Amino acid sequence: MRETRVAFFMTALILICLGIVMIYSSSGIYALEVMKNPTHFLTRHLVFLTLGVIMMLWVMMIDYRDLKKYAKRLMAIVIVLLILVLIPHIGKISSGARRWFSLGIINFQPSELAKPAMIIYLADYISRKQECLRSFKKGFLPIVLVMATLCVLILKQPDLGNTVLIFLITISMYFVAGGRKRFIGSMAAMALPLLAALVIVAPYRMRRMVAFFNPWEDAQGAGFQLSQSQIALGSGGFWGVGLGKSEQKLFYLPAAHTDFIFSIIGEELGFLGAMAVIILFSVFIWLGVRILKSISDPFGYFLVFGVLVMIGVQAMVNIGVSIGALPTKGLPMPFISYGGSALIFNMAALGLILNVSKTQDMTS
Repeated sequence: MRETRVAFFMTALILICLGIVMIYSSSGIYALEVMKNPTHFLTRHLVFLTLGVIMMLWVMMIDYRDLKKYAKRLMAIVIVLLILVLIPHIGKISSGARRWFSLGIINFQPSELAKPAMIIYLADYISRKQECLRSFKKGFLPIVLVMATLCVLILKQPDLGNTVLIFLITISMYFVAGGRKRFIGSMAAMALPLLAALVIVAPYRMRRMVAFFNPWEDAQGAGFQLSQSQIALGSGGFWGVGLGKSEQKLFYLPAAHTDFIFSIIGEELGFLGAMAVIILFSVFIWLGVRILKSISDPFGYFLVFGVLVMIGVQAMVNIGVSIGALPTKGLPMPFISYGGSALIFNMAALGLILNVSKTQDMTS
């Protein structure tokens, strides 16, 4: 599987390189105006990328099977961090959300660590308890309790996007492990009204939902981001307006280098560029599935599956939000969007897949 592993890594590398180019293109003018330095975000992104590469190499060097021993401790650490970040004067507030620890030049977002931690915890639990998974009390309930603890703490920040992502990772891994569909259906049935309630009780979420159905009705208010995103994508046409020539990044489209970087790609590189990104992520997932099929170790199998779900859902949601197919959520595009913790842990997750694949080749 060495050829598949190399192709998998090269696909991720292309996405990373595209991200470097598009972050500079989408943020340069904003950074010059606000930070007085056109390379501010690019420089910080390269720092995060360097830390991510270091993390990826470290993950590749360890024996991934040793993670089983630390799964519970890692989950306990994540829960403590998620509690600490909610405490005033410890967690940092930005845009009304308390999600970060300020660590000098970088900010650390514990909810980003929570996703791979949940994957490791579930992979360990499922691989040890496969005979109990169809039992509600011994198999399903412990998983739900851990997931609910993470989701409640992340919702308090508030961060609905990562909450939904952890929920989807959990039910996907439980389903593939052979869990009862009845349990999954019941949990989904309970989650839907809860999700609706979370939207209704938070006015800003309700405005986003209304804007999702018709962003042009309030194009200068709640629908501003989505309408500007659609203008960017529509302006690009088939060939694009040219790299660096976007008009929407000129203080029209908020979060152009983070949550809506796909819209700038569509404007500058056109339909061809946008489709190239979609194809690259599709190839990435396809190659990941090929690696998955070659893995005989249950723990390694569920690790790789969980990571593929995490990255694939994030990419799908980010693109879906940009084109108006999904309500606005704060999930960055893996490997491409500007972002510290998200990029670092996505790189670590990439290293984990490469590690499992290489170890499988060596032991087969």
